[in-house]
Amino acid sequence: MENSNSIPVYDSKRRISPALEEFMELIKYRNLIVQTVRRNILVRYKRSVLGVAWTMLNPLGTTIILAIVFSNVFGSTASYAAYVLSGLICWNFFAQATNDAIAQIIWGGGLLKRIYIPRTLFAVAALGTGLVNLSLALVPLLMVTIATNVPIRPTIIFLPIPILFLSMFSLGIGLFVSSIAVQFVDVTEMYQILLTAWMYLSPVIYTEDMLPAKFLWIVKLNPMYYIINLFRDPIYLGRLPELSDIFITGSIAIISLIVGWFLFAQKADEFAYRI
Repeated sequence: MENSNSIPVYDSKRRISPALEEFMELIKYRNLIVQTVRRNILVRYKRSVLGVAWTMLNPLGTTIILAIVFSNVFGSTASYAAYVLSGLICWNFFAQATNDAIAQIIWGGGLLKRIYIPRTLFAVAALGTGLVNLSLALVPLLMVTIATNVPIRPTIIFLPIPILFLSMFSLGIGLFVSSIAVQFVDVTEMYQILLTAWMYLSPVIYTEDMLPAKFLWIVKLNPMYYIINLFRDPIYLGRLPELSDIFITGSIAIISLIVGWFLFAQKADEFAYRI
């Protein structure tokens, strides 16, 4: 019979994979994720006159500016405003989700020293906040497509697939950069510069056929090239992507998430001491 007064012994060899352990803990704290997303939304629009309407007006205003500035340069592109907005919404989600994930993980360092919570919770909550904003941003996108004579076609029901891939890729990149930024603070600032360059290498404001053929391969090395096109095609072109495009984009998303999650989970135990 086992002694009730025996001292529990922690055996690190019996510990399951840190990545799997982090995932299981995240499921246990799912209610906290919902509350954190709610808090993020309330804090972001606190004391704002228009509130969540800014989520719809922000990309719409940027699109109007870009359409005016580049109308002469890209005037040959049919319904250019719809083209830009569909790419811009996709890009904004990626940039905001990854930035918020990094910021919240670094901000939450003090909390990690006092209580236990899954370290990935901050990144997943940032992703959840981004999904709420993305859902709201789809409203002005549909308005612009109709206003620019782009019909709403049944292919729009395919949108959850590219949004899923976009979410997986964003979470993977957010976790990957966060695991490095915790150790090297300068990475956060460097990532902002990288995002600016990354956007101009992505087909947000220009079309693929506007690029010189000799430089097109560089753009196709960009993962966001495939994700943005997969997101844009059902809305702007009204067509379903090829199976090969779905496979490539899905592979990019899955690999990014796995690499980012495993790296983050391996370094997660050190965060409370480094932040």
